[in-house]
Amino acid sequence: MGTKLYVGNLSFETTEGELLRHFEQAGIVSTCNLITDKFTEKSRGFGFVEMGSQDDATKAISMFNGSDLDGRALTVNEARPREERGRSFAGGGGGGSHNRY
Repeated sequence: MGTKLYVGNLSFETTEGELLRHFEQAGIVSTCNLITDKFTEKSRGFGFVEMGSQDDATKAISMFNGSDLDGRALTVNEARPREERGRSFAGGGGGGSHNRY
């Protein structure tokens, strides 16, 4: 299993294909996902790249963290596990009726 990297500060113009080709310079890329807004389908400016090995991931971090891609200095580091988020059903306010006497 490879190592997943977080890639931040991407230009909104950068495509998934460009990101993939960029990281292939460091080694084998298992997966590449550019995160997009679910309504507009436009880039949110970050993504995840899974490298084929820990060595490739370490090389990618050293090569690309702070480097320029499409005019932006990239932030590249190992992705943290996704935090479990509880479901929130509260919409604020107390709801119900308030009796005043």
